[in-house]
Amino acid sequence: MAADITTTDNAEDPKKPARGRATRSSRTSVKPMRTIAIFAAVGALVAAVALPAYAATNGTHKNEATTLQQLAAGDAQSLVVASEATASPLDRGTYSATTPEEIATKKAEAAAKARAAATAKLASTRVSRLSAADLQLTSPGSGEVRYPLPRGSYYVSRTVGSGHDGADMVANSGTPIFAAAGGVVRVSSENYYGYGVAIVIDSVVGGQRVSTLYGHMSYGTRAVSTGQTVQPGQFIGKVGNTGHSFGSHLHFEVHINGALIEPISWLKVNAG
Repeated sequence: MAADITTTDNAEDPKKPARGRATRSSRTSVKPMRTIAIFAAVGALVAAVALPAYAATNGTHKNEATTLQQLAAGDAQSLVVASEATASPLDRGTYSATTPEEIATKKAEAAAKARAAATAKLASTRVSRLSAADLQLTSPGSGEVRYPLPRGSYYVSRTVGSGHDGADMVANSGTPIFAAAGGVVRVSSENYYGYGVAIVIDSVVGGQRVSTLYGHMSYGTRAVSTGQTVQPGQFIGKVGNTGHSFGSHLHFEVHINGALIEPISWLKVNAG
């Protein structure tokens, strides 16, 4: 009986509000209000700090347009905006050829300059270099080398130099011409370039290849033909005035191993 009475005294009466339920309900309602108060305080603080800065910035935009470069100046950096970049005019002298056509033109110009320089260098050293060669190939008077014209029938008007590749031996038209050295006729023509009627003979003298040329001969006077073997001093034709010539004379050239030499000096040291 005692136990039953105790239980009855502690039991909740459904008709009366329970104290525990009221306490829990009041605690639950306090938490949302506290959170709202905290957010309100933070919002007020943010507004107090941000609004003046925003007002200052907004005033700057109203009074003066700020560029990206100005905004970045504080960070010591520079910006380039594509819309503000302008292309500088290109000076043609400041860049090299890039297209295939320009490259080909540049190469052609460079090659032409190189050829011109080489030609000028050769022209400036040609006579002195060749005249310094050892011209004596045989003993004077041996008969291996002869004068192409009878002595006393000619005089030399000019020799190698200034673009002239031989000696002009002036003589009367019809004066006989003889082979300066024996060998094989390589050229026998009535119209050999600017030489007019001309003959070229390839020889070997003293073990060296010697080529002699006879130009401006008279038409119809050639006495030898291409491929024919001739002897030193053999009659080959007559003096004339053909081709690029101004007056009757014999244009006489001598090449040793392909190199042009001064012909009169060569005759003196080999023919005697």
